[in-house]
Amino acid sequence: MMSFICWGVFQENRLKPRCRQPRAKQNYFVRQLVKFLGLLLAFCWLSQSVMAETLLLKSSKGVPFQLNKVADGLGVPWGMAFIGPEQILLTERNGKIGILDTVSGVITRITGGPKVMHSGQGGLLDVAVPPGYSQRGWIYFSYSKAQQGKGVTTLARAKLKAKRLVTLQDMLITRSASTTGRHFGSRITFDGTGHLFFSVGDRGVRPNGQDLSTHAGSILRLTLDGSVPENNPFVQQKNALPEIWSYGHRNPQGMFYDKKHQRLWSIEHGPRGGDEINLILRGRNYGWPVISYGKEYWGPVQVGEGTEKEGMEKPIKFYVPSIAPGSLIVYSGKAFPAWKGNLFAGALKLTHLNRVEIDNDGKAVAEERLLEGLGERIRALVESPQGWLYFSTDSGKIFRLRPLVNNP
Repeated sequence: MMSFICWGVFQENRLKPRCRQPRAKQNYFVRQLVKFLGLLLAFCWLSQSVMAETLLLKSSKGVPFQLNKVADGLGVPWGMAFIGPEQILLTERNGKIGILDTVSGVITRITGGPKVMHSGQGGLLDVAVPPGYSQRGWIYFSYSKAQQGKGVTTLARAKLKAKRLVTLQDMLITRSASTTGRHFGSRITFDGTGHLFFSVGDRGVRPNGQDLSTHAGSILRLTLDGSVPENNPFVQQKNALPEIWSYGHRNPQGMFYDKKHQRLWSIEHGPRGGDEINLILRGRNYGWPVISYGKEYWGPVQVGEGTEKEGMEKPIKFYVPSIAPGSLIVYSGKAFPAWKGNLFAGALKLTHLNRVEIDNDGKAVAEERLLEGLGERIRALVESPQGWLYFSTDSGKIFRLRPLVNNP
């Protein structure tokens, strides 16, 4: 066995070797050193990546959770829907469509979407898939469509084939034309019995909220093929559009059908104050702009006649000041049992995730504001098959909120 002892002496601040190892032995040591440094760099890079992904560790109702950034660099991701266990179909207001792999963070671009009028608050809006999507394959979209230079909220559907949408159909081009670039709505949800609900804002024209001859300022109900159900409330009423299910809405940008309790929930933007959570009932008038908890933008003056009036529904909950809600879901409780049945809404103006506890009678009994320190305008919100919450932000990011440890 050959062994070597090397020594050196300091001379003019340098270490001079007094012996030399054979070249083969030197090369071996060099190779091992390179391998070690490579592994060390890989470990450091991986550690950095994992740490960068996990942005926040918090708790709610005694349940710890973590927040991860899944994707970045998007436009304004307006709608999200799971089309597989780890695939989110997402829309961007600029008209782009993609499929996000929630494991890798890779987004695959999809072509063949509708031609949108991307102006102001308009563009490609919501995306939703009904129960039984895997068998039927229809995907539903809402978007603003140009009609004689004016934006019109439109409901469409298509099927996904490879990386392209096919069989694109406009199901309802609403009567909601306006020269304003605001208050298009629009969310889509399904009741599980062959119907969909579709919200349309008042298009920035206040009288639309009380006008049944326009779709603006209302929530609509259709069958999955776009026809009007015979039991819609205004089918037989003269000068009323048959698609309308409820009216008196300002700008509902969150809507969710709770199949367990057979309840349709909506959240809408108020003016300066007065955002509302409403339990939507057949044929009811939700008051805008006659009743409101908000004030005029130009001064401290109450909008409308007050906060209540006979024949008009009061909200389950209202927000003063406004949080500017962009979405709404009813949480299943799969990953966070303590949140079962709670309403979650994304807040745009006050930049947080809003959680509201609902009792058995459908009354709001408590509120919590999560992720206020994130500083992001939270737009779309969706629950994964395993009960994790995914949400998008107007800065072009997708985040995931999940437990630190899965709850039984």
